[in-house]
Amino acid sequence: MKKVCVLGAGLVAGPLVEYLLNLGEVEVKVADLDESRARQLVGQHPRGQAFHLDLRDKEKLEDLLAGADVVASMVPYTFHPYVASLCLELGKHLVTASYVSPEMKKYDELARSKGLIFLNECGLDPGLDHMEAKKCINQARAAGGQVLSFISYCGGLPAPEANNNPFGYKFSWSPRGVLLAGRNEARYLKDGQEVVIPAEELFDHFELVEIPGLGQFEAYPNRNSVIYCQIYDIPEVKTLMRGTLRYPGWCFKLKKIGELGLLDINDREWAATTYAGFMREWLGIKNDEDLKTAVASRLRLDPDSDTIKSFEWLGLFSTKPLPSQKSSPLDLLTAIMWEKMQYEKNERDMNILKHELLISYPSGQKEKLVSTLIDFGQPGGHSSMSRLVGWPVALGVKLILQNRIKGRGVLIPTTPDIYEPILAELKALGVNFKEEKNLIN
Repeated sequence: MKKVCVLGAGLVAGPLVEYLLNLGEVEVKVADLDESRARQLVGQHPRGQAFHLDLRDKEKLEDLLAGADVVASMVPYTFHPYVASLCLELGKHLVTASYVSPEMKKYDELARSKGLIFLNECGLDPGLDHMEAKKCINQARAAGGQVLSFISYCGGLPAPEANNNPFGYKFSWSPRGVLLAGRNEARYLKDGQEVVIPAEELFDHFELVEIPGLGQFEAYPNRNSVIYCQIYDIPEVKTLMRGTLRYPGWCFKLKKIGELGLLDINDREWAATTYAGFMREWLGIKNDEDLKTAVASRLRLDPDSDTIKSFEWLGLFSTKPLPSQKSSPLDLLTAIMWEKMQYEKNERDMNILKHELLISYPSGQKEKLVSTLIDFGQPGGHSSMSRLVGWPVALGVKLILQNRIKGRGVLIPTTPDIYEPILAELKALGVNFKEEKNLIN
């Protein structure tokens, strides 16, 4: 009997655990700080067990991992290197859905020397984006083509009928992670030149992208796209950008949130006890000033503007109590956004992943290839985000259990032995990319 340990029972873990329990001949242990969430995922399944786990309890964590063949880590990404270090000590394979951090990358040689697989970036973005990209690129290469341009957009959003709040967004994964992404600078290639966007200017640099059947979305650059020349093995590429999709209006509102310093990650002791008090304290606004008017003035906006109304709807000017007297502005913002921007029962989320490739062939002919995935959550069932993150992780675990992955060390799913079976099984599960090819004169 194979054994898998799943660390974390959060928003995207449900389909992962469900899939593993349905494999047969696999025992699944699920551990979470909130044991009730773990119990909910395993239910009464005879091959499922739930555990309470505080990651700071190294002894208990080691006991859990010691009995596993593969560890699926769904905890916050900052903990993955710590989990990886224990997997090295105990000789366990590891799968995550998170980006390979510099700390994780340091384990590559050690993991290879021990014959271990540390498969990362095996979710949606990162994950399915890599898999579909490499499939398209390798198909073009097999036909003698060169990739001149690669542009990719991905967004996890409310379905159109659930897009009913002023931010056009609801959280289907870590709310803190969503906001932290707004602190990153962006780098990409355009016509052979590297473009660098400082973090404070990130939300100024968006363009409108049309998604057939769904309308226009804002697309802005995501992190460092330049490194994908090497990761995707397309040194000939002249334009390369990976971006994030949001409903129109998001970028301007997040830009103004940034201007207020609300993405600051440094903890502070607050004298204030309410959000209105916090805003006054943080921005130095006196009690005899109208808070909304003062904030609007700071941002060079009309107090009746859509953006200021959005902040008011969120509760930034309200007497709502602060969740903690010691916290960072970003965490206070995260807390109130999480409360106000959750999915209601039976509301659907939606994921859009779109790749656009311009390919040149030896004949001189050029081709535009567009691959699009549009996926919706199931009302009353699993969200799209949980399926498109949880299933690829589960399938990565399955490939390891079946000894079908050739490489060792710190890996991402860019080789055919990983992405071909995962994409094939996802297609059977109803996750379909639609590809369109058009010749360009």
